[in-house]
Amino acid sequence: MTMSPSQQTKSSKSNTTPSRRPMNPPPTAYCYRHHPNLAPQPMDDLTDKQAQKTLASLTVADQASIRQIWSIFAAAPTLQRNLILQGLLSQCCFPQLSNVATLLKDMIRIDFISALPTEIAFKILCYLDTTSLTKAAQVSRAWRQFADDDVVWHRMCEQHIDKKCTKCGWGLPLLEKKRLRDSKRAMDQRAKRMRLGPMGAVPLTSIPAVAAPVSISNSGDSTTPTTGTIAFNNNNAVLGSNSEDHSVGVSPELPATPLERYSDSTIRSPIVVSDYLIQSDSHESNRISNSSHPLPESQAIVPSNSTVPTAAKTRPWKDVYSERWKVESNWRHGRYKLTEFRGHTDGIMCLQFDHQYLITGSYDTTVKVWDIETGELLRTLTGHVRGVRALAFDATKLITGSMDKTIRIWNYRTGACICTFRGHEDGVVSLDFDGKLIASGSADTTIKVWNFDTKSCFTLRGHCDWVNSVKIHSASNTLYSASDDSTIRMWDLETKKCIKVFGGPGSAVHGHIGQVQTVIPMILPDTTTPGAEGGTGGNVGDITISNHETNHVNTAEPQADNADALASTRPTHLLTSSLDNTIKLWDITSGECVRTLFGHVEGVWGIAADNFRIVSGAHDKLVKIWDVQSGRCWHTFSGHTAPVSCVGISDSRFCSASEDGVARMYRFDIDPSDEEMS
Repeated sequence: MTMSPSQQTKSSKSNTTPSRRPMNPPPTAYCYRHHPNLAPQPMDDLTDKQAQKTLASLTVADQASIRQIWSIFAAAPTLQRNLILQGLLSQCCFPQLSNVATLLKDMIRIDFISALPTEIAFKILCYLDTTSLTKAAQVSRAWRQFADDDVVWHRMCEQHIDKKCTKCGWGLPLLEKKRLRDSKRAMDQRAKRMRLGPMGAVPLTSIPAVAAPVSISNSGDSTTPTTGTIAFNNNNAVLGSNSEDHSVGVSPELPATPLERYSDSTIRSPIVVSDYLIQSDSHESNRISNSSHPLPESQAIVPSNSTVPTAAKTRPWKDVYSERWKVESNWRHGRYKLTEFRGHTDGIMCLQFDHQYLITGSYDTTVKVWDIETGELLRTLTGHVRGVRALAFDATKLITGSMDKTIRIWNYRTGACICTFRGHEDGVVSLDFDGKLIASGSADTTIKVWNFDTKSCFTLRGHCDWVNSVKIHSASNTLYSASDDSTIRMWDLETKKCIKVFGGPGSAVHGHIGQVQTVIPMILPDTTTPGAEGGTGGNVGDITISNHETNHVNTAEPQADNADALASTRPTHLLTSSLDNTIKLWDITSGECVRTLFGHVEGVWGIAADNFRIVSGAHDKLVKIWDVQSGRCWHTFSGHTAPVSCVGISDSRFCSASEDGVARMYRFDIDPSDEEMS
């Protein structure tokens, strides 16, 4: 049998006498290509077969001569091998050198992932981008095992989810509610199959709900909520006769941290659906959009007759990344599914949505609760006698403000009005709430802060026109307001004083020259100054929208030892919109406008933002999507027949509403192949 050069090399090494080499030489005794623990490369086998086929076509004498040359080269030590190769190459003509270069192009490739230690292989793969990782998984089964490993994709998720990657510029949404919706959908589908399957019907009582709805009720014996009134005289709260029995605030349970994904303490209690178990997340709470959440965990479905493991099985991190990448790609390329909500008889002035409900308030004096998935009108809340200008809700309650000078608290799941706040001398045009506090801005130019714990109220005075927007930031114990007087004010809730004014007539800062309609506090961890005016500029770093889930700070006048800690919890920037057709980003520390976004040709009535995008609605009937970092306008959406009065945003969708009485929901968590996609 004729031996190829590589086979002769292996044979010569294996015939080494025991006196000179150990019986089991260490791995370093072999070169990479001839290591016994590594599979031969396909190109080596192909080259050997081609050489053997060509050799067989020669005469016997020529075959013997060539085999002798191969044997001499295979038995030679490294120094002599190099010398032989140098001599041969120096005598080669260009055709032979070209042939050598062609052979070396493929033969010199090394499967370094299989050859290197596992830790180093993972370290190398962690430096690759998404495209390179997916291509690496197609090289071989061994590479796929490494490239698809959770170690690599967990790192990828940490770099991209809920923040912008500093290398590629992409950021991925959290989609914190999608897993629960998918879990419930899978449960429903499984239940339908079992009821229609050959095994017989399954009673509905055997299928428990994922989470029972939480409703507001009186603390008394009665289970039917009654309407109470809280009347406020100046800065002192005077409770109505039946108002003390009302339980208004419910604190949500804090979620698990991302590191608890690998902790045994995060085992979820299973929900039994026939012969399958679906792991549910007991930490999940019904929270509204624009909230900061940890990386979500996934449900696991296992047969109920099998042994339940000590730790809940989770989805691969590659699937988690892929799911979010599809959503972000849809955002960037403008692929969405549109749902319209029609039912109001006058313009919609305010809206908010979460993973289950869309709630809208209108000048027709009603508040409507919609199913966000189907677009079905669930109920209409009546009670206000003039237009509803502001609303906010959480998992348990809805708070509305109206031009009838009142604020109402509702159980929006039943439609019952729990209590009513009175105190403003003119219509309520804005509100915000955070746990025990409600802040309301009014056409009477004042801001009132209502406290449930102390049953008190105080008034903030300083604006000289309508207060169109108020935002509470509990971590720093501050409040931000925007007004028709073209100013934005920062208030200290402890001292009840205005501590900074942004813009306004006579200000040296280039502020708004029209009525300011919206203010949003933001946190920019990177201190890099954003781009200059005009909507372009440098990297602004990761932006975190201020939310209501941070720990409350009780003192706004810090002592020397905690002043730095308090300053670090305050928002670093403000995002505002105005009827001067612009959106501005302000640096809170300096009070300067660091960026102005131009694009709308008429006044901007409403804006909403998350860590990646800004959504704006304007009097020009258009909705625009802006990139937070660069200030670039990504998309412009038309469709409304009247000015767009309000907008809202979440990780996977945004909603706009107009004075035409229609709300439009744009959903981006869809399959790009969906036929209903716009």
